[in-house]
Amino acid sequence: MGNRRRVAERRRKTRPAVIGGMIAVVVGGAGFGVYALYGGGAAADDRTQTTSAEEKAKDIPSGPLSATEVTTAAQTFLTAWQQGKVAAAAAATDDAKSATTSLTGYTKDAHIKGVTLTAGARTGDKVPFSVKGTVSYKGIEKPLTYDSALTVVRGTTDGKPVVDWRPAVLHPDLQDGDTLVTGESGTPPIKAVDRDGGELTTAKYPSLGLVLDGLREKYGKTAGGKAGIELRVVRAESAKSSKSSQASDKTLLELSKGTPGTVKTTLSPRLQAAAETQVAKKARSSVVLMRPSTGEILAVANASHGFNTAFQGSLAPGSTMKVITSTLLIDKGLASADKPHPCPKYFTYGGWKFQNDDKFQIKDGTFKASFARSCNTAFISQAPELENDDLTKQAQQVFGLGLNNWAIGVPSFDGSVPVQSAAQMAASLIGQGGVRMNPLNMASVSATIESGSFKQPYLVSPTVDDRTLAKASRTLSAGTLSQLRELMAYTAAYGTAAEAMSGVTGNVGAKTGSAEVDGQKKPNGWFTAYRGDLAAAGVVQQGGHGGETAGPIVASLLKLGG
Repeated sequence: MGNRRRVAERRRKTRPAVIGGMIAVVVGGAGFGVYALYGGGAAADDRTQTTSAEEKAKDIPSGPLSATEVTTAAQTFLTAWQQGKVAAAAAATDDAKSATTSLTGYTKDAHIKGVTLTAGARTGDKVPFSVKGTVSYKGIEKPLTYDSALTVVRGTTDGKPVVDWRPAVLHPDLQDGDTLVTGESGTPPIKAVDRDGGELTTAKYPSLGLVLDGLREKYGKTAGGKAGIELRVVRAESAKSSKSSQASDKTLLELSKGTPGTVKTTLSPRLQAAAETQVAKKARSSVVLMRPSTGEILAVANASHGFNTAFQGSLAPGSTMKVITSTLLIDKGLASADKPHPCPKYFTYGGWKFQNDDKFQIKDGTFKASFARSCNTAFISQAPELENDDLTKQAQQVFGLGLNNWAIGVPSFDGSVPVQSAAQMAASLIGQGGVRMNPLNMASVSATIESGSFKQPYLVSPTVDDRTLAKASRTLSAGTLSQLRELMAYTAAYGTAAEAMSGVTGNVGAKTGSAEVDGQKKPNGWFTAYRGDLAAAGVVQQGGHGGETAGPIVASLLKLGG
């Protein structure tokens, strides 16, 4: 400090008149330019501004929120919202503009009035609350109750506690861009029925909520019904047009019933009930059962009802993908069921060292033995012989996957097998890397092996709306198809699927899978199988080995269906 002070003093002694002159003419426009040129005043100003900014930053609250800050911020927001003070409620959030739009629409578009908001017990920075109100539209009124929650954060500019604004604060079913609307439903209601004519309801089949929403979205306007009055979530156009989500509008409250049109599905009431029972026994499980000869979907069920994983999931399928990979290797002469095939402990490709479960190896074994035990290195070892797009072409051309052209009657994800290279290409061969599937896709894979050709799955007959079903550009050769059936039959009888398939008789085949997922302690368990003119696949997320988790679910449906 002493040295800097002396330098400053020497500067003042050497040019006091100049500096004084500069200060004198700074009032004039030209004078400021000269003053800044020397830098003395500018540097001083910068130091002053920096000091002021630092002092201001020190004054901004930071660190974890106290219980009082959280409850006070929450109460401020909820009280203003309840009193209809939109500006005040929005100001209590970190996004006043978006909050203002949503809160205004809550009254004007959703026609919700008389709102009572009751805060629950705080948990950290989160405060749950209950909502009671009345939806009123053209003389029709109906009570509305639901639960929601908010999170309190520090404002980015002043550090003050504010509500972290998200559409879900207003209603838990809202996502970005969605709106709440009350009025004549844009889509008339439907009465969905099973293949025998029985009505499908969520009271009878809890898994079908999202399926019924999708059916109404697609067929409501053409099924002959008349719209009623309802409060509904209108999804953002971006979500509706996205291939990955294809979200449907959702009815939250029906004020007056419309006249429903009837939509017939391919679901079997007996098998759908069984599927519901099976997934209820295992958390995070999903299953699909279909008929290979036609593509008809006979059952679909999810343990979690918030997302239709069975139709729309996008998950690494693990070793069930080896069904597709095996057809590729046999087609190319790189493997044959009863011929010797390597299954070492490790195989390195593209800089990655791959291994088998528990680091096992099969010495002097056949490809059939490797398939039945689900030997990873037996498949990875063939990566050097393949082109980067070989697996992609096989999945698209033979199994109809990854082309985004399935039209099953409700939103679905058609699987994805992207072209990859090096280690990622090798990982794709065993259902990891960038490969993504769901139970619908993998049930279709087994169905293709059982029937001999791909037939696009469907929930509503294409004759209802004259839509075109997806087709595969080629079928497997008789030799490859025969070997795959042999591999899957052997796996069902003696391999990793044997325990689950015990008691499933007749023309059967199966394949297990476990897919590692970052951040999960346990892998996702997969199982795909067929029995006669039935094919099914299931997944249990974070369940572990597929033979032990998804296997019993799939096998039970195959037994019942037979």
